[in-house]
Amino acid sequence: MAEHLGSGNHTPSLTESLTSRGVASAIDCGDLPSIVSSFVDTFVDFSVSGGLFLPPEPESIENSKGELRTVFPQPSRLIAIGDIHGDLRKAKEALLLANLIGPGDRWCGGSATVVQVGDILDRGGDEIKLLYFFEKLKREAAKAGGQVITLNGNHEIMNVDGDFRYATPSGLKEFENWLMWQRVGNAMKKMCNGIDGNTISRDLLDGVPDEIPGVRPDFLNAARARFAALRPNGLVATRFLSKNQTVVVVGDSVFAHGGLLQKHVVHGFDRINEEVRDWILGVNKRVANYLVRGRSSIVWMRSFSNEQAKDCDCSMLEHVLETIPGVKRLIMGHTIQQEGINAVCANRAIRIDVGMSKECGNKFPEVLEINENSELRVLTSNPTYWKGYHAYVNRGKKDGLGLLTPETGSRQIKVNS
Repeated sequence: MAEHLGSGNHTPSLTESLTSRGVASAIDCGDLPSIVSSFVDTFVDFSVSGGLFLPPEPESIENSKGELRTVFPQPSRLIAIGDIHGDLRKAKEALLLANLIGPGDRWCGGSATVVQVGDILDRGGDEIKLLYFFEKLKREAAKAGGQVITLNGNHEIMNVDGDFRYATPSGLKEFENWLMWQRVGNAMKKMCNGIDGNTISRDLLDGVPDEIPGVRPDFLNAARARFAALRPNGLVATRFLSKNQTVVVVGDSVFAHGGLLQKHVVHGFDRINEEVRDWILGVNKRVANYLVRGRSSIVWMRSFSNEQAKDCDCSMLEHVLETIPGVKRLIMGHTIQQEGINAVCANRAIRIDVGMSKECGNKFPEVLEINENSELRVLTSNPTYWKGYHAYVNRGKKDGLGLLTPETGSRQIKVNS
């Protein structure tokens, strides 16, 4: 009794609350521990994801665990989506624009392939919800014969590094909520005798620093939760970010968040993906800075995404692409294009970050579509470009660019979204 006199109040734990209601603190689960554990995990997922039930993983995903594929064949339909930055609504609008999701936000894209070029994290408040949503789409697409590929952007790397400069109060709150539900799930599992101890998370804040540079005291608890989730071998980093590629080739297009240099090609795309993944998993303590940190790294460089074509190093890009067999173009995000998705360097550099997220310009969603003949077009919800639609489509085309018009003039076309 004496230990409670100082505060006058005692907040009961989940176990104490349930015990006071007549529920034993430890229940004999008999032959059901695995079912109980699975139920608790589903309950926690539902609570932190905004109400999603993840479908079972199809065999194609289950059989590929631990592997990050780097090269994919040309699909009948390829959709590229730019930076999302914590905005679930805009992400869904982009997917609807491309007719990839339907009622209930379920996958309806059939055998299409989607590449999201990174920067799901930061600047918004739906980061965890987006990670769950894309995981759901990956499973639904795989079952239908399609695929959803997500890349690491510089903001994914920053967060694994514990750099939260661009995290918003709502984003921090989302991770604080995540930590609370993880603890609830652990408490529920501990109440059931026979549960495999490996399914109960360790102290999630073990090893998390008491202070995080640049974080205000009133956000410290939330920032520590974010650190716990996203650090190497953290639960969110392991479950979601470790599945991201850093470079992929799909058909005759290579995708990277910021860009590629010759040194990255020489390093090898398989090796890049494996080394970044192993760092995120905590298997390796370091990953080379020239891959993911600094102005000339894959996720930070802007040599080909400067909005003014004259500021892009086209000769360097030409040399890089010549050394990647069968590749015609580089598709990247990272740098907001005020005029929408566009092409420079004789249409060999395609820039698809349009600043669609609420905190990055709140622009109309746009996506890039590539058909089986390697023809490109931009799908947009921006009504500014609907007038004169036929004039845009019928202008001169350049080889391999299809309905994406030349480097001058408007590049968008009308789409019913």
